Amino acid sequence: MIKTVLAAAITLALGIAVGSNWSLVEGYISGKTPVESASSTLSEAPEKPLFYRNPMNPSITSPVPAKDEMGMDYIPVYPDKPKKKAEPLFYRNPMNPTVTSPVPAQDEMGMDYIPVYAEEDQGSSQEPAGTVKIDPVIVQNIGVRTTVAKKKQLFKQIRASGRITVDESRMTRLHPRTEGWVQTQQVSRVGHTVSKGDELIQIYSPQLVTSQQEYLLALENLKALKSSPYADIQAGAKEMADSAYQRLLLLNMPKQQIRTLRRTGKIRRAVSIESPFDGIALNVGVREGQYITPKTELFMLADLSRVWLLADVYEYELPWIKVGDTASMYITGLRESRFQGKVSYIYPYAESKTRTVKVRLEFDNLEGLLKPDMFADVTIDADARPDAIVVPSESIVRSGSREQVFVVRGAGKFEPREVELGYSSEGWVEVISGIEAGEKIVSSALFLIDSESKLREATAKMMEASKGDDATSTGDKDMSMGSMSMDAMTMDSKEAELSMDEKSLDSMSMEKPRSSDGMGDSQQ
Repeated sequence: MIKTVLAAAITLALGIAVGSNWSLVEGYISGKTPVESASSTLSEAPEKPLFYRNPMNPSITSPVPAKDEMGMDYIPVYPDKPKKKAEPLFYRNPMNPTVTSPVPAQDEMGMDYIPVYAEEDQGSSQEPAGTVKIDPVIVQNIGVRTTVAKKKQLFKQIRASGRITVDESRMTRLHPRTEGWVQTQQVSRVGHTVSKGDELIQIYSPQLVTSQQEYLLALENLKALKSSPYADIQAGAKEMADSAYQRLLLLNMPKQQIRTLRRTGKIRRAVSIESPFDGIALNVGVREGQYITPKTELFMLADLSRVWLLADVYEYELPWIKVGDTASMYITGLRESRFQGKVSYIYPYAESKTRTVKVRLEFDNLEGLLKPDMFADVTIDADARPDAIVVPSESIVRSGSREQVFVVRGAGKFEPREVELGYSSEGWVEVISGIEAGEKIVSSALFLIDSESKLREATAKMMEASKGDDATSTGDKDMSMGSMSMDAMTMDSKEAELSMDEKSLDSMSMEKPRSSDGMGDSQQ
């Protein structure tokens, strides 16, 4: 028994010796000392996990290796390796990026300055100012969405409201050409429908009666002098008859009644006033027996077979519209009816109160459904703009003096790009210059990205300014070194002045002992 124990001990000792010698030999072969070899062996040893986590439920852990119900091994969790802490370049005021400090500080409100590290400024010389770099995880958290600038045909439908009015080219106001009285009245109410040539009223005018008598006398004179041998007399008689005829026409006597007067030779006491076209009476200004003058408006007639719509269009939509554009109109009370028309005129002025411009559209109204002063909604179909580069309107950052978008340059990297905008329609904006079709831009979370971009742009400008100040200070130092001789001369002069002062002081100090000695001698 004792022999067996001794043999086992001897075998164990021999194994340890051989293992240690082998490690020493391996260290000498690799060029390392025994201590270095041992330390490298310890560093290469596998790291011990802190605990083990359930692969399907991370909240379940185990201090030792284990398996879940499905036989899956628990995942080991190791401690995080310490990272080397980066030193900040400087500290920036959180409210004013142009204010910096080389050491940690606080602003007037007690807010800590923000450290700016070297990696934040990497690539600033190659990238445009204001380029933003955001961790992809943060990009996902703040909800950044992107879209692609593309070419498409940009349509524009301009919606406006307006009021139906009478076509002014189809409206007339009737006034008498002479004084008189209303004898009879055939049209006595507003809205009465009339046709061309219909008798409206009959008036008695002494001037008209006199003019008829003169015309009949001129006709009799012309008939009597027709066989005269003198041509001048015949021409004079004819000229008088024509003059009397023209006077009746100027007094607005209908031609048909003049022909009747010429045929019958009987003077009409009451002369008719007829309608010049088909339409309706919009205003009746007289009644039977009323005394009238040329200032009296007898009737206002209008042809409503075609009407106008005066639409109010905003200033920013006006460049889309031109004369001849088609339009469709609907009225609240006539939802089932759609009326087609076109733009006939754009007024050359704007309304001061509404800042809108009136656009006139013409619509046919053969059925008479459209009434003056009705309100209507109109949609104007403007011409399309082909092959326009468009982006969503929400992707534009408008700062008042400029418009810009953020172009995606890579994962988490966004570049601000100033753009020139054109027309807008249905949520799309035309980009005239600044980006090309196919470029990816940011369409959401623009406020956060724009704020960070402005901070980085201000920081870049500030750092450029500081570099310029450093260069200026270096140049000043060089100039002072180059003028060493001048400084030396100044120092020599100062030393000379000091030496003179020192001499005067020495002389003063020397005089005092002499006076004291003299006093001592005299006393002695």
